Amino acid sequence: MTTGQLPAKQQVLQACRGEHPQNNPLLRCAHELTTLHERRLGAGREATDEIDALRASLVRDIDRWITVQLPPAHGAAHVHTETVGAVIDRLAQFTANAYAALASASEWDLWDAWQRLAELAVGYDDLAAEVCAGVRRLPGAS
Repeated sequence: MTTGQLPAKQQVLQACRGEHPQNNPLLRCAHELTTLHERRLGAGREATDEIDALRASLVRDIDRWITVQLPPAHGAAHVHTETVGAVIDRLAQFTANAYAALASASEWDLWDAWQRLAELAVGYDDLAAEVCAGVRRLPGAS
């Protein structure tokens, strides 16, 4: 991965599925976030508070890394509604939910879980392309 580029959706989804990322902090965090979401699915209230704190820390790590890696957006760039870290966290959540649905969901719920994951992955790819091109600005970025 070179400076000024974000991993493609396939790379992020592979990291979420557990394929070990290659020296990329965003992909490492995506994998860790998915693991936390998997733990969260079966955890009690006390454990979810701890898991959510760890997730928030990983989201911040992604967003800080993004700030250093990407060039500033054009002055007229529209602001996106959430950070890349938040999008990666949702991709991790949807991945965990989709795999959990394989074991226990109805056919409709299974389809819905995978559809949500696929749509968000396309949204991530669009966001990554726009942010790298400087035509989309992330919240908190100048």
